[in-house]
Amino acid sequence: MNYYQRLRDIRHDHDLTQAQVARILRIGQSDYSKYERGVNMMGVDKYLVLAKFYNVSLDYLTGLTNTPKTLDGSPYSFKKVKK
Repeated sequence: MNYYQRLRDIRHDHDLTQAQVARILRIGQSDYSKYERGVNMMGVDKYLVLAKFYNVSLDYLTGLTNTPKTLDGSPYSFKKVKK
């Protein structure tokens, strides 16, 4: 799975819109949309904000691992069934 698909999947799991996540990152919705589509790469500063917000490891969020964990190392549970 691509890193940008992870951004979309975890946003959907939290029932958030792109505009809501963009506000968290203090950017425009169109800029965030480009991250989710893989058009632009997101900086590590924004990944850190999202990792803390979602309570998920950077390894999972960036696609380095397929095993989601919370920031304290325990398993991360998706609220919705992933397709």
